[in-house]
This record gives sequence, C-alpha cells and structure tokens, in this order.
Amino acid sequence: MNRTLLVIEDNEQNLYMIRFLLEKKGFTVIAATDGKTGIQKALEHKPDAILLDIQLPEMDGYAVARELKSLSEIKDIPIIAVTSYAMPGDREKILASGATGYIEKPINPDTFIEELQKYLNLIK
Repeated sequence: MNRTLLVIEDNEQNLYMIRFLLEKKGFTVIAATDGKTGIQKALEHKPDAILLDIQLPEMDGYAVARELKSLSEIKDIPIIAVTSYAMPGDREKILASGATGYIEKPINPDTFIEELQKYLNLIK
C-alpha cells in the first residue's frame, strides 16, 4: 500500500534527505516549509501521517500539532515529531502537544525508515 506522508520541515537539506529516504521506500511525500502551509496541506490531502519539525518559522511545531489535533477532520492523523529538541522534558512536551511519536535529529539514514515504521504500523 502506498502511503502519503506530509513533511513539515523548513530546512531544505533536512527536507531533501527525508523526502529522498521516504520516496526510495515508495512513500508519496507532500512537503510544507512552515506550519500554516502544513496545516492547509493536511486539510487538503489528508495524509496517512505527518512528520513535523518543532523549530519552524512563525508558528512552532507545538502550536502546529495543537492546531492539527483541534481540527475534527484531521485530528486522528498521527503526528511524528522529527526534531533536534532532545533536552530532558522535550519529548514529553512534544507528545503533550499532540504528537504520536518522536524521532531525534540528526536523523540516521540507515535507521530512519525503521524508526518511522514503528509509528506507521499503528495506522489502520
């Protein structure tokens, strides 16, 4: 089954690598470089999951996750935070804002899909 993932990431290099790794494994990737655009694309495309950077311009990932979870038509889409925020308490704060899972940056190209798959296996 071909799954569609929305990647909300403002760093071009990170976005390129994530897109490359996902497309190589057969995923369809929709990209947004800021939170507001990401929310619009989530509403428009209703992806199978959302990969969300936390450090975004204008609207941070915490606010984006809370907004995504407040919208009834997309509130059940899993959100996986992909972030460099790795201090004590950051994971809990991200999950409390609505994220389903958490993957630390820098991502490891050798294990990224495997880490992501743990969360995608939860999808019907």
